[in-house]
Amino acid sequence: MNKQQEKVLVATLCGLIIAAAGAFAVQPAMAAGYQVDQLAQVTGVAHWDKLNVRKWPASYSQKVGAFTPGSHVWVERCIEAKTGADWCLVGAQDTSGWVNSRYLTVVYDWDI
Repeated sequence: MNKQQEKVLVATLCGLIIAAAGAFAVQPAMAAGYQVDQLAQVTGVAHWDKLNVRKWPASYSQKVGAFTPGSHVWVERCIEAKTGADWCLVGAQDTSGWVNSRYLTVVYDWDI
């Protein structure tokens, strides 16, 4: 094995370790979640803006979609954050992921 191959191997192993550590860091927060199973509406977002949907419950996580203000989403579950806002796992049509819970309002009067 030459030096270049060693560098690639070490970099790959470091990347795997970092990814595994990130997964374990998110896991306890997800375990502290609570089931919701409720319809909600996107509120508190400016009419010209959109609510970002994230891959993981963190503002720095990869964006996987967005919802317009007034959109209805199904809230599967939420997690409680010790600091900052709670995050909720939501879905609508072909978009699902995590959103900041402060931008959701539960819809109590709805028909399927």
